[in-house]
Amino acid sequence: MHYVKAKGIFTSDYGINIYRGCTHGCIYCDSRSEVYRFSHKFEDIEVKENAVGLLKRELIRRKPFMVVTGAMTDPYVPIEKRLQHVRKCLEVIYRYGYGFSCLTKSDLILRDLDLLKRINEKSKVVVQIKLTTADDDLCKIIEPNVCPTSRRAEVLKRLDENGIPSVVWLSPIMPYINDNEDNVNSILDFCIDANIKGVLNLDMGFSLRKGNREYFYGKLDEHFPGLRQRYVEEFGERNFIYSANNRKLKKIIENRCRKHGMLYRQEDIIEYMHEFPCASVQSKLM
Repeated sequence: MHYVKAKGIFTSDYGINIYRGCTHGCIYCDSRSEVYRFSHKFEDIEVKENAVGLLKRELIRRKPFMVVTGAMTDPYVPIEKRLQHVRKCLEVIYRYGYGFSCLTKSDLILRDLDLLKRINEKSKVVVQIKLTTADDDLCKIIEPNVCPTSRRAEVLKRLDENGIPSVVWLSPIMPYINDNEDNVNSILDFCIDANIKGVLNLDMGFSLRKGNREYFYGKLDEHFPGLRQRYVEEFGERNFIYSANNRKLKKIIENRCRKHGMLYRQEDIIEYMHEFPCASVQSKLM
């Protein structure tokens, strides 16, 4: 871990990244790719020491909207338990009447359930949880330093019990590892049981770009002997690889989401997550 003093807090699409880098150890993480130009070791997390102050400065002068985090780095990396930068940012978001949406794999988000409930009562919260495999043993291999899928399913149920809407990212789907019907159906069972708002799956596949590709292949050699060669022969140096089961698995998601009233179209879910309830918030702030 190391500290930097950032010049700004928002990305071009009004997302925030309090941390840069990650220690979850997920073997597929696209954030390792060279295109992101990390100047430090990926596991040496960069902490924006002035993030809370920058966020406050920006929110004071803007009209409320959904503040989003988690696109590049999980906001609930283990050091957050000690530093509490995300929690301090949530306090600022609540104070100024903004909404909040984040993407995480960590059950540490339940620590902030009190603040999430207060923000949701005042404006809006959407928690996005990534589920990759329903098999906890496989999860320990592909996402080794974060809570297993069964625990994330419990997190989804806790959120639902407290009136916090959630979206599940059913991804990434890796050929010959988790691209099968049993896995997808089991994850959808978790989603239905937790009454989630929608299931987001861009495609049954994942990004495999330079920088990430080398790390991923090393993990294949370690945990899935022989699979690296199959990837090399079948996918070459493609930046995105698709499962041969793409169409069939996406149809399963569509059919089951329709049946249970869950969103599944990418554009509908993105619109829902970013839509800010202006009228209701204004009345609560008056």
